[in-house]
Amino acid sequence: MDEVQLEYQRRYGGEGDATVLDRIEFEPPNGVFAVLYDGDGATPLGTGAWRAQEGGEVGLADGDAELKRMYTREAARGRGLARRMLRWLEEDARRAGRRRMVLETGDQQPEAIALYLSEGYAPIVKFGYYREYDSSICLGKAL
Repeated sequence: MDEVQLEYQRRYGGEGDATVLDRIEFEPPNGVFAVLYDGDGATPLGTGAWRAQEGGEVGLADGDAELKRMYTREAARGRGLARRMLRWLEEDARRAGRRRMVLETGDQQPEAIALYLSEGYAPIVKFGYYREYDSSICLGKAL
């Protein structure tokens, strides 16, 4: 997580992502936090998570799953790992009864935006901590 925060600092300045996260939000069946390891099982290559969201906030609906902390280490990029992680997280959220995957990303992450658009995500009403920022981009996809 330190690496992803450094990546956000590099791309956006400041202290990184200030979104409040509580690890309990990622405990099944209301979420999951996954780590992708290299074949040796000892070297983490990337992360991804989802947490259940309900319609209490602008832009969110009952049955939503919010994608969080998608990250691939620089040395492991270009191998399709983020796409594999995304698809695995979508299936996990679907099995947990979630109906839509939503996410917030920023305009300084073109690789992430390209991945999400290529996987069928489309713009949705902005939600979350950064919804008032012009650089914020919110996407969603029916599961």
